[in-house]
Amino acid sequence: MRIVVFGAGGVGGYFGARLAAAGNDVAFVARGRHLEAIRRGGLRVKSELGDIHLEKSEVSDDPRTLGRADVAMFAVKLWDTETAATAARSLVAEGGVIIPFQNGVESIERIGNVVGAEHVVGGAAYIAATISAPGTILHTGTMARLRFGALLASQADRIKSFHAACVAAKIDAELVDDVRRIVWEKFVFLAAMSGFTSITRCPIGPIRSDPDMRAGLAAAIAENCELARACGIELPGDFAAKQLAFADNLPAEMKSSMLHDLEAGRRLEAPWLSGAVARMSRERGLAAPVNATIYAALKPFCEGAP
Repeated sequence: MRIVVFGAGGVGGYFGARLAAAGNDVAFVARGRHLEAIRRGGLRVKSELGDIHLEKSEVSDDPRTLGRADVAMFAVKLWDTETAATAARSLVAEGGVIIPFQNGVESIERIGNVVGAEHVVGGAAYIAATISAPGTILHTGTMARLRFGALLASQADRIKSFHAACVAAKIDAELVDDVRRIVWEKFVFLAAMSGFTSITRCPIGPIRSDPDMRAGLAAAIAENCELARACGIELPGDFAAKQLAFADNLPAEMKSSMLHDLEAGRRLEAPWLSGAVARMSRERGLAAPVNATIYAALKPFCEGAP
């Protein structure tokens, strides 16, 4: 199976390295200093689950040079979705599929509008990982999970083969039936956590242990649940409470990728996270004051350090 990882950052770099180390045919799309470091010294992963060093990796900043892909793992930042999807057309032109492992909840449609719905399936990644230095991915904690599923019958065989490759690489991977619900379930928690860690500049530990910040996080999660249900996603009544309990079991030092971007002065995904909750809620006549406030507080930083 030919796998192309489009976006070799924390998510793509980690899971792509695991797949490559297990003997799969994996190529990476990267850019800038990260690209040059991988070309020069390979790709490294530092993780409690085991370190990896791919001494030689096929890597390019131009996906057109990488030929076809059976599966393209799509892990670019949300602001780059349409541009990257346009560049990825050549990868799936012969029937391959793109699995978006991004933080937002609108990627299936956004990518499908560019490459065609038949080339897009659904996916969600659960991991705290970031580029700690060019050519190096740092994985925090031991959570590293993929969940994905076909949206059309024609995609099923290819996705089953990808799942088999993940299992053989000892990746915690689950093939799911209702993948849209899975994407929303992740979004409910991720949008709240990314927003609160970013506006407080704190990892999850201090947020969950302070009564005021914890209440704010819980309110953001509740708003996200209300939006999901308004969009036709069936969530159990205790789903919000379970998400807060999930936060209690995360490593205290865990930060969202958006907080890492904020601290580094990079662009933020806030318009497609808390901003998307505020926008989509408003369109449906719902109130989402916590998410709207988070987005407003982060707007000066959305294009990078002001």
